[in-house]
Amino acid sequence: MTQPFRLAQGGRIDRARKLRFTFDGRALEGHPGDTLASALLANGTHLVGRSFKYHRPRGIFAAGSDEPSALVTLGGDPVHRTPNLRATQVELFEGLVAESQNRFPSLGFDIGALNDLASPILPAGFYYKTFLWPSGAWKRLYEPMIRAMAGLGRAPSLPDPSHYAQRYAHCDVLVVGAGPAGLAAALAAAAAGARVILCDEQAELGGSLLAAPDASVEGVPAYDWIAAATAELRGNARVTLLPRATGFGYFAYNFVGLAERLSDHLAAPDANLPRERLWQVRAREVVLATGALERPLVFPGNDRPGVMLSGAALTYAARYGVRPGATAAVATNCDQGYRAALALSKLGMRIAAIADWRASAEGPAAAAARAAGLPIHPRTVIAATSGRLRIRSARLGRIDGSTVKPGAAVSCDLLLVAGGRTPAVHLFSQSRGKLAFDESLQAFVPGESVRRERSAGACRGRYALADAIEDGYAAGAAAAKA
Repeated sequence: MTQPFRLAQGGRIDRARKLRFTFDGRALEGHPGDTLASALLANGTHLVGRSFKYHRPRGIFAAGSDEPSALVTLGGDPVHRTPNLRATQVELFEGLVAESQNRFPSLGFDIGALNDLASPILPAGFYYKTFLWPSGAWKRLYEPMIRAMAGLGRAPSLPDPSHYAQRYAHCDVLVVGAGPAGLAAALAAAAAGARVILCDEQAELGGSLLAAPDASVEGVPAYDWIAAATAELRGNARVTLLPRATGFGYFAYNFVGLAERLSDHLAAPDANLPRERLWQVRAREVVLATGALERPLVFPGNDRPGVMLSGAALTYAARYGVRPGATAAVATNCDQGYRAALALSKLGMRIAAIADWRASAEGPAAAAARAAGLPIHPRTVIAATSGRLRIRSARLGRIDGSTVKPGAAVSCDLLLVAGGRTPAVHLFSQSRGKLAFDESLQAFVPGESVRRERSAGACRGRYALADAIEDGYAAGAAAAKA
């Protein structure tokens, strides 16, 4: 077994050890520190699922909790099977068994894909009017048949043998998100003497910095800063660190729900160890440092395997040591696309084209790409893509006034999209906080807070690393003082 798309060096994986796993019965290998998604990409697997209705091929699009398509079923026996897990969030372990969903008889040859051929005559909601005749046929015939063809993974029918725990906790400051802003907030609050709980949905603290090996914080390499910050927090008796803990609910009077995963990442967990723990936290002050999500771009055929967020491609390369393709095209309306193209080009990937939707390709990022000899096409969009089980080419379209004129087709096995970033304001909205639209960011950001809460970093539009960390320090200190 080989990993043809694993980079020779780099990443935060443990290359000294190999982990064996299977996907749809196929034996593959990865390393400790991989997710299922990064290990699949390292083995050259892009096709991971089928769409809900038309059974169109689906691939890995993101690298975290925003993954929309790479949903898998985990577990080799009927008792422990768990459907609809994001491959981007499944930690790899020895003996992991994963299966694709919503296909028959196989992922590569799915009879349900015939639905896609009939899609022009099967618009959304057509069945609510079409299948009412004869009387009663909808419930007896049509609905069971459609439900059998559509859907996602199948829920297990046997009792769950796992057990679960719960815990009530109180703290002075709860920090949700352990990226650069969250770590800074926790450090500042703890230094002021507050009792702090810091949670993050990932296995490692550090957030976006885990995929930024060349960045520096306060004059030291980002990885060193993460290690020092984590060690300082772990050594403080007033601080509780909760990796693998997702903040899922913000309720009245600063009551926040956290779901902590305890054993799903273990190959042979102790039978006495709970599978998950529900934390019910009452915090005097809350700091939300939930980061931002990269926006996709919309164009015909933007759902093919091989179409991926540019930030996700950088994450797979920098954090997991995986080259997500051999030849990439880039579609962008911001500088992020240029940064991704430059970084991947340095790792040996061929950049076939950078299609910039903006009127001109200016600024330091574009200048650096131009100096590196990367092909840049301003006022250009993606007009179409081709490829059945994986993208093969992208056709460019030239923006001319209000119309798009057909352009050349470029061969690629990876199409990166960069549409800017949107602050992750889910928990802030749940707290009944009021959003405000920021014209400069073209995004909604936290506005007026209703609870004893403050947001920090990218989740309120502070995207620059130095700005996010400064914002985190200020939010943590203010929360401790309050």
